[in-house]
Amino acid sequence: PSAFYQFMRAEREGPGVGLALRYVIFGGEALDPGRLGDWYDRHPETAPVLVNMYGITETTVHVTYAALDRETAVSGVGSVIGVGIPDLRVYVLDEFLCPVPPGVVGELYVAGAGVARGYAGRAALTAERFVADPFGPGGGRMYRSGDLARWGRAGRLEYLGRADQQVKIRGFRIELGEVEGVLVRHPLVAEVAVVVREDRPGDRRLVAYVVGTATPDALRAWARETLPDYMVPAAVVVLEALPLTANGKLDRRALPVPEVTGSGREPATDRERLLCGLFAEVLGVERVGVEDGFFDLGGDSIIAIQLVARARQAGVVFGPRDVFRYQSVRELAAVAVEEQETQHEPEGAGIGPLPATPIMAWLDGLAGPADDFSQTVVLQVPPDLGLDHLTVAVQAVLDRHDVLRLRVAGPGVSGLEVMARGAVRAAEQVRRVEVGGDPAGAIVEQAELLRSGLDPVAGRMVGVVWLDAGPEVSGRLILTVHHLAVDGVSWRILLPDLFAAWEAAVRGAVPELAPVPTSFRTWAHRLQDEARDRTAELDLWTRTLGDGTTRLAPALGAFGTQGHRLDPAVDTFGTQGHLTLELPPEVTEPLLARLPAAFHARVGDVLLAGLALAVSRWTGQDSVLLDLEGHGREEIFPGVDLSRTVGWFTTMYPVRLDPGQADWADLRGPTAGRAIKRVKEQLRAIPDNGIGYGLLRHLNPATAAELSRYPVPELAFNYLGRVETATGADWSPAPESDAAGGGHAADLALPHALEVNAVTRDTPDGPRLRATWSWAGRLFDEERVRELAEAWFTALTGLSLHTGGGLTPSDLMVSISQEEIDAFASELDAEWSAREPA
Repeated sequence: PSAFYQFMRAEREGPGVGLALRYVIFGGEALDPGRLGDWYDRHPETAPVLVNMYGITETTVHVTYAALDRETAVSGVGSVIGVGIPDLRVYVLDEFLCPVPPGVVGELYVAGAGVARGYAGRAALTAERFVADPFGPGGGRMYRSGDLARWGRAGRLEYLGRADQQVKIRGFRIELGEVEGVLVRHPLVAEVAVVVREDRPGDRRLVAYVVGTATPDALRAWARETLPDYMVPAAVVVLEALPLTANGKLDRRALPVPEVTGSGREPATDRERLLCGLFAEVLGVERVGVEDGFFDLGGDSIIAIQLVARARQAGVVFGPRDVFRYQSVRELAAVAVEEQETQHEPEGAGIGPLPATPIMAWLDGLAGPADDFSQTVVLQVPPDLGLDHLTVAVQAVLDRHDVLRLRVAGPGVSGLEVMARGAVRAAEQVRRVEVGGDPAGAIVEQAELLRSGLDPVAGRMVGVVWLDAGPEVSGRLILTVHHLAVDGVSWRILLPDLFAAWEAAVRGAVPELAPVPTSFRTWAHRLQDEARDRTAELDLWTRTLGDGTTRLAPALGAFGTQGHRLDPAVDTFGTQGHLTLELPPEVTEPLLARLPAAFHARVGDVLLAGLALAVSRWTGQDSVLLDLEGHGREEIFPGVDLSRTVGWFTTMYPVRLDPGQADWADLRGPTAGRAIKRVKEQLRAIPDNGIGYGLLRHLNPATAAELSRYPVPELAFNYLGRVETATGADWSPAPESDAAGGGHAADLALPHALEVNAVTRDTPDGPRLRATWSWAGRLFDEERVRELAEAWFTALTGLSLHTGGGLTPSDLMVSISQEEIDAFASELDAEWSAREPA
C-alpha cells in the first residue's frame, strides 16, 4: 500500500505516469477507500484495476482474488475476497464439515494442488490443521484456515475475521466476526471493527468502530434486529477511517475510548442500581446494563419469581408478569413501587383448614403410599454451624412459612389444615450426626431416614440433619420436605431465609424474615372459586386430549410394547429406568439466550420445539401429546403476590405440539425457525400457562367427569430452570447432592410411561443442559429411550446453530397470520438488500 500511495503522489506531480499502471494487487483492508476515491475521480478512464487477493502461507500464499470495480473499491474493499484461484477449491463449512448456505458464516477451508503438505517436524499441528477432504478425490486433504467467511449474493467470498475471535462477556460466548458481519451489512457502513474493551477493571464491554455515515443509535437498533442484547455493542464509535499499523493491520491500541451508550449506560437512580445488581445476582452474570433484557440474558419464569422475591426483600415491588412485560432494568424500575405502597393479608390468614389444590388432588389419584413423597436438598455448611444456631434458624423458617406446618387430618388429601405458629418444634425436627471421611454414604443413609420419618397425618412435613465432619471440615446439611409443602421454586425462598435466620442466630439476634404477602391457604381457597369460572376452557382441553384427533400413542404402540398401558400395580417407581445426558455449554448457551431473544420466545419454547421434532420423528406421527409441568404461580388474581410463598404450586396440563415437517439433514435451517415459531404459538394459545386444566379436572365436579374420560398422555416434560452447581462454598449445593436419591416410595404408581426432567446447571465452563429420562421398565428398554434422548439433543444442537429469528402473531397487537408476518419480513429484507452496497 505504501508503494502505491507513493506512486499516486508521483502521478500527481508528473501527469501521465499512471498510464502504464494497469493492475494494483493488494491484501484486505490495506487500502484507504478515501484515497482510492480521489484516484478514481482524477482518472475515470485510466485508473488501474484493483485486485484484492486473500492468501495464507499454508496454501503457497494466494487463495482467492477479487477484481473490484470503482463502487466496490471506494465503498470499502476489505471484506470482499472473491473466488478461489484455478488450482484451489475453497469451502465454507460449519463445525460438522458441512457446506453452509449463502449468507451464513462458516470457517474457510482450502483444498487442491496449492495446499502444502503440513508443518515440518510438527505432526500434531499438521493433523489439527490439515484434514481429510470429503469433497475431493480419495486421499485428498484440505487446510483449515481458522478464518470466518460467507458466500455473498454475487457468489463471491466475504472475509469476516478470525474464528478464534471468540470472547466471553457476562458469561456469554460471542464471535466478534458475527457482530461485525451484521453491522457491515448496514447500507451506510463501509468498514467495521468490533473489539472488547476493559477501560475499567472488571468492566468488559463490546465496542464497535465503524467507518460510514450511520449514527451509533441507528447501528445499535440495526444490530438489535438480528442479535440478542448481549451481542449488541455497548457503544458504537463512528470514525473517518480505521487506524492501521504500518503493515496495514488494524491498530487496536489507536482505537479511541468510547462514550458508552445504550446497554452500557450506567444506572441513573438508586432503583436502577438496585435492579442492575439483582439482575446480575439471579442470572449469575458479571454485569447488567440498564437496557439489558432479562430473558435475553438467560432468564426464565422460575428465575423471574426469584427476582421478584429478592426485589421485594429490598423494598421494591413488582410481579412476575411485569418481568415478562417490562424486561429491562429501565422498564422495570419505571413500573415498580415501594414496599410500603403494597398491602399484605392479615396476620394469621394462612392458618386453618384449606382445600386441596389441583396438584394435591392429582397426587391423591396415584395408587400406592405417598407418606414419603418428598424433595431433598443437600448443602455444604461451615464446620461451626452449631446445632443451637441451626435449630433457631429452622424454627424461624417453620414459623414464617405456614405450609411447613401442614397436617393431613383425613384420608388422602382431605382434612388439610395449617397448624398455628409454634405447633411444630424445630428441636424435634433437627438432628446432628457425626461423620468422617467421604460423606456420600452418610447422605444416602440419613436422607432415607428423613424420608421415612415424614408423617403428614402427624404434621411432620420437615426433617433436617446436620452431618458434622469436625471442627476443620465443612459439613453437610440435609433438608427433606414433603412434596405437599414444597416445590422447586419454594427452595429458592426457603434456603435464603434459612441462611439469613442462621446468620442472625450467630450474631445473637432474633431472626426477622421478610413477610409473606399472600399465604398458600389464601391461594388454595381462591383456586376453588376460580374452578367454577373456567368452564369456557373445557372445549380446549377435550380437543387437546382427543376430540377425534389421533393421540400420540393410542396403545403405546408408537412408544413401547404394543397393546399395553401403565399398570399401577406393576409399573411403579421401583421398576423405573433412568438415563441422564448433558449438553455442552456451546450448545446450551444459544438455547438459553440467543434463540429465545431472536424469536421473542422463552427457553421452554425452544426446548419443546426440539423435543417435538424428536418425538415426532421417533413415533412417525405429526403431532406430539404430552403433559407439561409449570411452576403454577400464575398472576390470575389481582393483589395476590406469591413471590414469597412456599408450597406446592406445580401445574400439570396436556399440550399437543406440531413442529411441522422437519429436514433432519439441515436442522439449523428453515426447519429450526419453523419449529420454534409453531411451538411457541401453540403454547401461547393456552390461557395462563395451563392452570385452568387442573382446576377443571380436579376441583370442578361438573367438568371433572368429562375430562376423566380421557387417558393422560404417556409422555411428560418438565424444565426446572437454571440452578447453581456445587462450588465448594458454604451454603451452596453439596458436591454429593445426587446421593440423596429420589423422594417417593418404590411401590407408588408411575404417573407417566416416559418422563424427561431438564435443568440448566451453571458450571465454571458455562451453562450445561442436563436431562434425566425416566421410564416404565416393563414398557421400554434403555436402548429405545436413548434413541429418543439422543434425537432430542441432536435437534437441540441443530436449533442452537440457527441464525434466524422473527416475530410471531402473539408478539403483535393486531390480527395477522404467520404467513403475512414472514411475507412482510421478506419484503423488508429485499428492500435492505437493494440498498446494500456491492
